[in-house]
Amino acid sequence: MIEVIGALFRWLQLASNMILVGGCVFLAIAARANTAFDSPWLTRLNRVLPWLSVTLLVGLVGLLATTTAQATGVAENAWRPGAWLDLLQKTRIGLVWMVRAALALLVFGVALYVRFSSWARWQYVLYATVAALTLAAGSLASHSAADELSVISVLPYALHIVLASVWLGGLPAVLSIMFAATVKRSHEEVDRFDIQTLKRFSAIALPVMVAVVATGTIVANDMVGTSYAALVATSWGWFLNTKIALLAPILVIGACARHIWIPSLDQNTDVSAAGGRGLRKWVTVEVMLALVLVLVATILTNAVPAKHAVIEDWPYPFRFSIDATWGGVGMMIGAGVGVTLLILAVGAVVLGRSRRWETKWRIAIPAILAVCALIAALPPLATQAFPETYRKTPVPFDTISVANGAALFAANCVPCHGPQAKGNGVLAKTFTIPPVDLLTEPHTAKHTAGDFFHWLTHGIPGTGMPAFADKLSEEDRWDLVNFLHATSRGYQARLINPYVAPNQPYMAPQNFSYSTHDGTSGTLKDFRRQKAILLVLFSWPESQARLSQLRQADAALRTADTVILTVPLNDLKPQDLTVITAATPFQVTTQGAPEIARSYSLFRRTLSNPDLAGEGTTPNHMEFLIDRYGYLRARWIPAVDGSGWADIAELTRQIEQLNREKEIRPPPDDHVH
Repeated sequence: MIEVIGALFRWLQLASNMILVGGCVFLAIAARANTAFDSPWLTRLNRVLPWLSVTLLVGLVGLLATTTAQATGVAENAWRPGAWLDLLQKTRIGLVWMVRAALALLVFGVALYVRFSSWARWQYVLYATVAALTLAAGSLASHSAADELSVISVLPYALHIVLASVWLGGLPAVLSIMFAATVKRSHEEVDRFDIQTLKRFSAIALPVMVAVVATGTIVANDMVGTSYAALVATSWGWFLNTKIALLAPILVIGACARHIWIPSLDQNTDVSAAGGRGLRKWVTVEVMLALVLVLVATILTNAVPAKHAVIEDWPYPFRFSIDATWGGVGMMIGAGVGVTLLILAVGAVVLGRSRRWETKWRIAIPAILAVCALIAALPPLATQAFPETYRKTPVPFDTISVANGAALFAANCVPCHGPQAKGNGVLAKTFTIPPVDLLTEPHTAKHTAGDFFHWLTHGIPGTGMPAFADKLSEEDRWDLVNFLHATSRGYQARLINPYVAPNQPYMAPQNFSYSTHDGTSGTLKDFRRQKAILLVLFSWPESQARLSQLRQADAALRTADTVILTVPLNDLKPQDLTVITAATPFQVTTQGAPEIARSYSLFRRTLSNPDLAGEGTTPNHMEFLIDRYGYLRARWIPAVDGSGWADIAELTRQIEQLNREKEIRPPPDDHVH
């Protein structure tokens, strides 16, 4: 119940604030005319504005009360000032509320001043500015600010809501003119003043509308991220769709008002009367739709954004994916036809305007072409989906999971899929449908982690793929999924070489935990945004000379904000570890080493040595350069790449390249998708 009441208070304060902004902007537009402010609608608007200021304050107080109850989980705190004070003092939401409340009090003060003074344009500009600041301050407590409190993240949301207020908040003022027009006027010039005011407001409504749609798109894209499926499978997505569905008729009504009804007002009596009736009727509908839209928007701001939402059960037997369907004949034909029809739809719009088609044809023909474009393009983009398709992996993508997945694959999957997951196991030829190549084919890129989990859980009917739900635990199945993705990434890493590709971090390696010989412990993530890592997988004594070389270069590498972390590829004898650690200043991994070695050995393949035969061969020495944002950027395998980093100066040049780069991507996700 408290959630419903809270939503109503959020709606109340937001709607009143938006109407204040829009109403003041409308009055400022009207004040451009050199006329006495003697129109009845002007008087009514000026009387209403202070009451809207009071409504805003009431809404803010109610919002504070309900937010306190929701934040503490105690409904009684909604009417306990002490709990309110605690929220105000200890949370960012409380601080933002105090800023908004202070600005709202200022709005009320300005409202009283304007109400009891001579009307002037500058007063309404001031009024609108303070009301807009009150509205924009709320963006500091929005989802955009929650992810990152910066101008770049908050500004689009603030502009979106302020610009929407200029447009939607001005609609009640338009209605006040239209209903006032039903009263017989004694001065003809007053009517002309009203018409000119409507035309001026309509003129600014178009660019404002475009800006509202543009900023809304930016905000929505930030909230969605890459989780487009959440748009049709989460409450946030459906509220956004509802908001868009409400916005569409509002835009249509606004276009008709600008191009049909308002221009007709200063024509002959019959045309003017018809235009007035149409404007009054449909703007009333527009205002009602706008109020509902604002309510939906308030609910949307309190829902979990799409990019953070969890889709436990995908409700549809299909999904749309360019990655999964790219290259197919049907997909390419459908995409070509769809794009062609969209181009024709745009052409129909332009042609209809230039040839002055009837309104119904100017709307119908482009709409039909656009619908046909969707019909042609969408079906070829569809691929099979399952309830688990978009389920987020609960097991982190780390070396422990990958190593366990590798062991499970060897124990359960090798007879069919082969030792390297190429689909060439000893039993592969016995199946009507051979096992898929999970190594060299882009199978893991075309399907989600949830797809693989579904197949591992339920099997694939009509093939030799069995179900493992009864044999493997849920965690083990997710470990297998992580291993398959790591295997695929390992094959993709053939393109990586000893030379850093500037500003192109595209390969995310597995995170890992480690402990070293001197008791130091940590994870790969600990170095993010701080230092680059030279991860050395070595064999003893084969790597003795290289470790000695790195020992001499250790000080210079540390100066370049690079840490050397060594991992043995084989089990070290105690006496060997003593010799190594006595001669090297850098850390030698002891706990976690087998898992790291097993996982990072998947990155051993190169273009010249793809290593696809049999079980594969692991080189006895490999080095990986991981940048400070967690991406694998370069790799040196002496047995394959030649001299490469044997020249420490060359290694230093690659590190300097990394240090010159600014942050160009966020750190990699800790889970596969």
